[in-house]
Amino acid sequence: MKISTAMKTLLGAAAMTLPIIANAESNVTTGTGALTATAHVNFAVVIPKVLYLRVGTGSTYTGTTPSLTSVATIDTVTFSPAAGTVGNGTAVTGTGGDLNNGVETAAIVSNSGSVTLTATATGALSDGAGDTIPYTQSTAASAPLTSTTALPAPVLSNTTSNSVVLTVPTNKLITQDAKWTFSYANSVTAPAGTYGATVANNGQITYTATMP
Repeated sequence: MKISTAMKTLLGAAAMTLPIIANAESNVTTGTGALTATAHVNFAVVIPKVLYLRVGTGSTYTGTTPSLTSVATIDTVTFSPAAGTVGNGTAVTGTGGDLNNGVETAAIVSNSGSVTLTATATGALSDGAGDTIPYTQSTAASAPLTSTTALPAPVLSNTTSNSVVLTVPTNKLITQDAKWTFSYANSVTAPAGTYGATVANNGQITYTATMP
């Protein structure tokens, strides 16, 4: 399997920032004829485990200068059904997202085995007044971005989603991404109000990637 530029940079940076462990010796030989002396050095390079997850705005993980750094920006995707169309079953596209129109970049880069991805909500979207909209109304369609296989999007629920498992290839290196386009199914009728938007109103999904 071809190693991505991001992974090559990851491995190269790790090798440069970690010390090379070396043990050496000295030996002396004496005599009047031809002499031979030997010394041995043991070398070891320690590569740390790295797991990179991006959903939305984040650092560069592709190209000639990937950074694989943490970025604290949290995107907001908003759905606004027009008056008279609420609950008619016609899906509504979103606004926001790092790629605009409710589209988010999603990516995983790892170097040590299979990766499991989940999405967790703390409950249905709430308006703070007792009314709710279930997360099952929010869907995400996954489409290829830079990797050959698009990174699947977990199916959202009011608790923890299904698990998306990326099986480790023979070289143990994973670089997989996608464009996730979020939509609102608009098949429920709810009172007027803003649902979600804040952590208090269950408006935040936590995506979690795990690796052994």
